[in-house]
Amino acid sequence: MNSPYYRTDLVALAVAVIAVSTSGPVIAACAAPALAIAFWRCFIGAAVTAPVAWLKNVEVWRGLTKRDWLGAGLAGLFLGLHFAAWIPSLRYTSIAASTAIVATQVVWAALIAHILGTKAPKREWFGIAISLIGVILLTGIDVSLNRAALIGDLLALLGAMLAAAYMTVGQRVRKNIPTSVYTTIVYAAAALVLFVFVLISNSALTGYALRDWLLILALTAIAQLLGHTLMNLALRSLSATTISLAILLELPGAVLIAWFWPGQQPPWQLLPAVFLIMSGLVIVIRSTRANYAKTDSELL
Repeated sequence: MNSPYYRTDLVALAVAVIAVSTSGPVIAACAAPALAIAFWRCFIGAAVTAPVAWLKNVEVWRGLTKRDWLGAGLAGLFLGLHFAAWIPSLRYTSIAASTAIVATQVVWAALIAHILGTKAPKREWFGIAISLIGVILLTGIDVSLNRAALIGDLLALLGAMLAAAYMTVGQRVRKNIPTSVYTTIVYAAAALVLFVFVLISNSALTGYALRDWLLILALTAIAQLLGHTLMNLALRSLSATTISLAILLELPGAVLIAWFWPGQQPPWQLLPAVFLIMSGLVIVIRSTRANYAKTDSELL
């Protein structure tokens, strides 16, 4: 709190949360194929960050080891798979349900860490249990309202697990690579993965209405580039835990934005389940190690 950047970073974090909250509503409003949206988001993101990353880190690029390339590439693989699952989920279920379920990525990251040998405190397990109960409750209610929603909920859950894998790989790789270099490689690798999915699904990459192109550009500029950049900026004086807790506000933020635009009112029956998920996530984030949360600020 003694940092001269403290107040500035609080403002930056607030803007970042608003920026990432637009992700779900913008995707839901865009008529372009879901996998194509995911591809263009990553491709444009890589194209924008690449020149800056190169000019600022020429020697770093030249000094990257095979292990660095493989690690960042693996992270990009998981990020691409995450988008390939989560973005299509918004075609089947509500923004509220999809955003709530994909937010459990922190829970899955904690479980992966436990599998890899990190002991979790009892409080963390308690938070994980609450969140998973909330997911089960939400899915049950969601399916009772719309049977097709089960597909969306399962895709969002898969997206959360893949995001956790991305977080796990990323927190190790980024120790030796500057953020801009890492981001460029990851976005490029994710775009390549998504391009394969686009080909397999025969999704159109062009021919959209001007409105849809503008939404794709807005998604990339606001949610991806602005939101994530400001979150990383805020890390200079705010703790990773504080930022992760703030990221949870993306859920109510996305719900409120979606309510007014594109006019998707969340079913009130989902609210108790959403509250359970958020409560559990707060407990997990506050009890887990800070480096899990730090990598999470790089995602949705």
